[in-house]
Amino acid sequence: MSETFNPPFTSDDELAAIAAGVIDRTLPKPQWTHRAHFAAALWLKATRPELELPWVMPRLIRAFNEATGVANTDTSGYHETITQASLRAASSFLANQNGKPLFAVLNTLMDSPLGKSDWLLAYWTKERLFSVEARRRWVEPDIKPLPF
Repeated sequence: MSETFNPPFTSDDELAAIAAGVIDRTLPKPQWTHRAHFAAALWLKATRPELELPWVMPRLIRAFNEATGVANTDTSGYHETITQASLRAASSFLANQNGKPLFAVLNTLMDSPLGKSDWLLAYWTKERLFSVEARRRWVEPDIKPLPF
C-alpha cells in the first residue's frame, strides 16, 4: 500500500503549515496523509521540545479527526499503536540526521521504508495492528521488536 507520488518538501515552512493546520484544525482533510502525519510529528518534535508528544499528539489527532468529520471509534479515526510507533520512528530518525534542515529530514524519511504507509506491517501482523485493542492502547509488535 503506497501513497501516490508527492513532490519533495522544499522548506520548513511547509512542515510548519501542516502542523499548524492540525493544531488549529484547519488543514483540509485530504491533506492529512501519511507524509503529513510525519511532517507534523517532526516539526513538533524539532520546534516544540517542551511538548510531551506521546501525550499531546493523540489529543491533537483526535480533535483534528472530530473537526473534519472523522469519528474516533473502535474501527476508525485515532489509532494509539500506530501513533506511538510513528512518534518513536520520527524521533529516532530525527536524532540521526545531524542538523539537516527539517524538510530535508522529512524527504529522507519519506524515501526510507518509513515512507511507505504499510511500514508497520514489518513489525505487527495485520490482525494485531488493526485490532480494537491496538487502536485503543499501545500493543507490542508480534513479528519483531521495533528498532527504535
